[in-house]
Amino acid sequence: MSDKKATLKIDGMDAAIELPIYSGTLGPDVVDVGSLTGKGMFTYDPGFVSTAACESQITYIDGGQGVLLHRGYPIDQLAEQSDYLETCFLLLYGELPTRAEKEEFVRTVHNHTMVHEQIRTFFNGFRRDAHPMAIMCGVVGALSAFYHDSLEISEERDRQVAAFRLIAKMPTLAAMSYKFSIGQPFMYPDNTLSYAENFLHMMFGNPCEPSTISPVLAKAMDRIFLLHADHEQNASTSTVRLAGSSGANPFACIAAGIAALWGPSHGGANEAVLKMLEEIGDVSRIDEFVARAKDKDDPFRLMGFGHRVYKNFDPRAKVMKEAADDVLAELGIENDPLLAIAKRLEEIALHDEYFIEKKLYPNVDFYSGIILKAIGIPTSMFTVIFAVGRTVGWIAHWHEMISGSYRIGRPRQLYTGHQQRDYVPLDKR
Repeated sequence: MSDKKATLKIDGMDAAIELPIYSGTLGPDVVDVGSLTGKGMFTYDPGFVSTAACESQITYIDGGQGVLLHRGYPIDQLAEQSDYLETCFLLLYGELPTRAEKEEFVRTVHNHTMVHEQIRTFFNGFRRDAHPMAIMCGVVGALSAFYHDSLEISEERDRQVAAFRLIAKMPTLAAMSYKFSIGQPFMYPDNTLSYAENFLHMMFGNPCEPSTISPVLAKAMDRIFLLHADHEQNASTSTVRLAGSSGANPFACIAAGIAALWGPSHGGANEAVLKMLEEIGDVSRIDEFVARAKDKDDPFRLMGFGHRVYKNFDPRAKVMKEAADDVLAELGIENDPLLAIAKRLEEIALHDEYFIEKKLYPNVDFYSGIILKAIGIPTSMFTVIFAVGRTVGWIAHWHEMISGSYRIGRPRQLYTGHQQRDYVPLDKR
């Protein structure tokens, strides 16, 4: 915080309005406009792109410099040296765990990986061809009906139990959504496996034989979860906070986050990458589509290049590229036409002056799409996996808000409809 103030002068008002300015530990100063309502006005900021709706200590982004910090730790250091569950601990509690704390945290997550057996029958209410995100919205929201012993959000213990349940059960529910869509039996979690290994076991295993999981693929999946764990006040996280500000239970809040993530402008980016590759269809057509992308009058866009927040580079992309190279080498994939298109597009983007000048670098969604496609995960599951990784970020922000002082969210509006008018009876219209 600081003693700086901004002075706002408005035509027709005799006195100027003084507004306090706050300074965070990083980032630009923030003007507090809360007192404007007492003067009969408020600000107009579509999309809240210039508005800080909360104070947080969890994640910091500097898009201009390509910086992403979780509790102060750079994302590339966490991706190279940590793992997903350790990063979960960091996001939830603010510090990296000791060895004993990490072992206890991992053990507690493992203790919550199974879901209530009756949830199996819940899936039967969905069509087999339902989108997995539609299923996840319904099933995660329904967890409050199965685990209503941890819904007293004013109690620290209940918030902790709910956090563990959500982090532990999301991979189980995600894999169940996939198995249901293809008519295969659900696989119970195997708590001798790591978080990422367990997910791959539940996705691709079957009851007839033991699961064999490649360490390279498990590491790549762990990195996908880690690199998507949190991303500050994005649309889905803001949705979770807004829902939580009403006092809604955590399962309902996370279901709301899943619904927001489902939007193609948010969580569907890596799915859009694969659809773009399918549209291109063949390496021989790449030059045609690159030319279209450069044509400002052509609506076609190359998906997976550049980023709305990162104006320089996406700090997650370098790590994800390394993981993609490792996965492709491990699987020995050489003849997949879509992956061949992706590799050629990557080469062009890294060397073509047009892409370099406009900073249209391959982003995290481009490389995660390649990895998931190579592993054999269907496109419809891409956003579900994003949701699994992002769950800890959602719950960390929800917990931070509920643990402190907060108000129910109530955005205002610029009304442009009719002024007051009198009702006209039906026989006189």
